[in-house]
Amino acid sequence: MTAFPIESNTLMLKNAGIRVTLVCLVAASVGLSVAIISISKVLLVITLSLVLLRGNRAVPSRAALQETLTPLLATIIALVFIVSLLWTSAPLNSALGAVGKYGKFLLIPALLVLVQSRREAAYALAFFLGAQFSLLLGSWGLYFHVPVPWATSNMATTAYAVFSSYLDQGIMSAVAAAVFWHLRSLASNRFVRWVAILVSVVALGCVFVVFTGRTGHLVGIAVLSLAFFFALPRKYRLASLLVPPLMLVVVFFSFEKVAQGFFAVKAEISSHSAKFDPQSSSGVRLNFWKTSVEAIVERPLMGSGAGSWVTEYNRIEQQKNPLHQSLGPQSHGNPHQEFLLWGVQLGVGGILLLFAFGGAVLLDLRKMEPPIARAGQSVLLALAVSCLFNSSLYDAYIGDFFCVSLGVLLAYGFHSREASGGSVVEGVVQHLKNEDPLIKI
Repeated sequence: MTAFPIESNTLMLKNAGIRVTLVCLVAASVGLSVAIISISKVLLVITLSLVLLRGNRAVPSRAALQETLTPLLATIIALVFIVSLLWTSAPLNSALGAVGKYGKFLLIPALLVLVQSRREAAYALAFFLGAQFSLLLGSWGLYFHVPVPWATSNMATTAYAVFSSYLDQGIMSAVAAAVFWHLRSLASNRFVRWVAILVSVVALGCVFVVFTGRTGHLVGIAVLSLAFFFALPRKYRLASLLVPPLMLVVVFFSFEKVAQGFFAVKAEISSHSAKFDPQSSSGVRLNFWKTSVEAIVERPLMGSGAGSWVTEYNRIEQQKNPLHQSLGPQSHGNPHQEFLLWGVQLGVGGILLLFAFGGAVLLDLRKMEPPIARAGQSVLLALAVSCLFNSSLYDAYIGDFFCVSLGVLLAYGFHSREASGGSVVEGVVQHLKNEDPLIKI
């Protein structure tokens, strides 16, 4: 009679091992190739379905969903894009493709369901950080012309991007620098703490020395400014307003690629103002943004539906110029600005929904211990800055990176607080008592 419980426990341990292995694969995949990311997401969906079918045996999973706001907002976002298929002006294949792209939001609740203890969350976080460290080493190796056989990016030899583009990896490097820096206090000993600091410096070197992506430079400046903000005593909080412009000046005069990037933006904007020049990077963006605003004004309540940006852009531009060459869905599927993209697809409510998602993440992070909260807030700030100049959540590689990084940090923070024995209310009260300046604003 005792054989059945033993066999049942063995099966549960095997299932738990498979579940944790897949979670770690997803956490590491955002530092690897798109193919690995895609495979890991499919396996994660299958595993999530099996866990949810277990019903009451997944009680710890439901606790994370019930006590955090981010999974709810992520699920609402996915559902809203699905519902917008009812009125989309886009061809069905483009609309379904857009819905699939925003399905990456479901990675966040999936990770919170599948990670069921602090130990499992620590494994996921370790694999995430390990993959980012490997990515940094690969980029530095390419920069110094060291052979990196696994580098599959078309920009590997010219822009030193390992798997994606210099734009994506510049942003990811800035985020990695912030996460390593803020989590250094969780290190088990002084040696590991100094390693985390060193990796943070190496990551910032990638941002400002290796990569030419201007968005990555801005994200790097933003997370650096936030780190200084957290480091300043409360009595100097007002002075922290001077940190971002000061950091901009220091970085501008310290790194040649940053200065070149900003001079290029100034020249492109001047050229676009003097005469219509859509060929430059800034010129393309300005034209996309202007037309996107016009599309939002036309349909401010419900937008034009999922995947409709190309259709609406072509329609408005052809009204202005019948000889306008229509964009294909594969050439430019977005306006390189996430907020405007949501406005075109879902109306003003879509923009508010994106802000609500950021607010939910911030509120959840406030309940967690300072290192995790600060690391998560840095990721959120990086996402906000990158969304101002790119459609970072729409794009595959960088969008998956942001969703997985937030999911892993939220899971670790939730289970760390849970392991301390405090309730949600107690966790919030305790966090409000600490010296975290951002929380006390």
